[in-house]
Amino acid sequence: MEDEKRLATALARGLAAEGFVVDTAHDGVTGLHMASERDYDLIVLDIMLPGLNGYRVCAQLRAAGDDTPILMLTAKDGEYDEAEGLDTGADDYLTKPFSYVVLQARIRALLRRRSRAGARPLRIGDLAVDPAARRVERAGTDIALTAKEFAVLEHLALHAGQVVSKSDILDHVWDFAYDGDPNIVEVYVSALRRKIDVPFGRRSITTVRGAGYRLEADGGRDA
Repeated sequence: MEDEKRLATALARGLAAEGFVVDTAHDGVTGLHMASERDYDLIVLDIMLPGLNGYRVCAQLRAAGDDTPILMLTAKDGEYDEAEGLDTGADDYLTKPFSYVVLQARIRALLRRRSRAGARPLRIGDLAVDPAARRVERAGTDIALTAKEFAVLEHLALHAGQVVSKSDILDHVWDFAYDGDPNIVEVYVSALRRKIDVPFGRRSITTVRGAGYRLEADGGRDA
């Protein structure tokens, strides 16, 4: 755990030098309390925290309605670990060891998407995507998305009716610094389908084999 404390301290100093205001907690219980009591623009959360692990901290924050972007750090590696982190509501996932430059890029990308304003609402059939408010609704029902889920959906919505390749989504949503598994796009598209399609009997996000994905106004209703 001393190594983890040193890493947290080093990251905090580096981010502070870049102009960020940083608070640090070395266990999950303290981190959850701080995140619950104060307003933060972003949370960098290590999964392997003592007392209360990162999965549980993230899940409790989301259950309480906290939509602060969360970037998870972990020494684990594997699809199930990543999927678990995403299912608890994390917005991005970075496996240790990682480049500090990559960490900065991920943080700035999440903050940039959170602060985006002035973009016009997008309507695709009964699906409404509002970039300024980071709000999504279908048939009058609000749909809660993580920041990264919203970014993927927004990119598809901006190109509604067109085929958007996996590499294009990676370039626009994960930025140039992403060097992980490109199949992460499939994880997020699946999550979006579970949220914006399945509950409404729709199939608006379709897979175009070998080409990418397409968001259509009314891709179809389930029988």
